[in-house]
Amino acid sequence: MSNNKHISIIAAVFMGLLFAGSSCKKGHNNTGVEFAPQMYDAVGYEPYRQIKPNTINDKGLNMRIPARGTVARPNYHITYGEGANKTTDLMIYNIPKDSIGIAERTLTNPIPETDISLEQGKVLYTQYCIHCHGEEGKGNGTVGVVYKGVPSYSADAYKYMNDGHIYHVITHGKGRMWPHGSQITAEERWKIVQYVHKLQQG
Repeated sequence: MSNNKHISIIAAVFMGLLFAGSSCKKGHNNTGVEFAPQMYDAVGYEPYRQIKPNTINDKGLNMRIPARGTVARPNYHITYGEGANKTTDLMIYNIPKDSIGIAERTLTNPIPETDISLEQGKVLYTQYCIHCHGEEGKGNGTVGVVYKGVPSYSADAYKYMNDGHIYHVITHGKGRMWPHGSQITAEERWKIVQYVHKLQQG
């Protein structure tokens, strides 16, 4: 091997060690040399990730102050398990998909049933459920007839499904029913639960 090749190899090794050494600095907050930072840091402004000062918004923040007159979402609470201190926000639902039994045993509808809530539940049912489950919950909606296997709410064990069961199925889906948790808010799901109970009565 010629001297030039030896020198090239030694130079390459030296440069590699030098580069590696520059990436290893003291302190846990120092990331060292970062390859292709544009792959990690978006060019656009992300509301929940502040990379550098935002030159457009006040105080250099990506997040804007809510518009004047903004109304906060209602903050209902539901109680689950034993003990008054075991509460969770209605907007957060973290019972796993495969734990429908826990939902059946622990969840009850936190929204008081009124004529208004039932009417709203009916409207939401018409928007999201009627195409499969049918107007009267018989499983004979225009899609349900083709899809096959959509149950009737007022038949067999289905007429005894409780709040937690119905809410969990709307959220995570079950069998051939797809989950609707991403399309329907928690409050809306509970109103649909109220209306489904009326359909269970036939």
